[in-house]
Amino acid sequence: MEEQKKTEKQLAVNVNLDTTPILYTDNISMTVNPDGLVLDIMQRLGPTNRVRIVARIGMSREHAQKFARELAKLLAVTQGASETGQKKN
Repeated sequence: MEEQKKTEKQLAVNVNLDTTPILYTDNISMTVNPDGLVLDIMQRLGPTNRVRIVARIGMSREHAQKFARELAKLLAVTQGASETGQKKN
């Protein structure tokens, strides 16, 4: 896996902060089929039982599996830091 990461080209990421806000989510709906999945990222509307979809993200099943693996790794690595306030070695 390390060798694969070394051979992949690094991407230069450019974000326009004026047009690309960070969207908070308190609800996510996932729809999956044999071709891929769609994540509906939602925000609750005040103290009601209504939500608004603020973003929709679609990806292939393969990409979703990679995403889930990397997210799990990231959460595991940062778990100690969130509990103690210190970086985990």
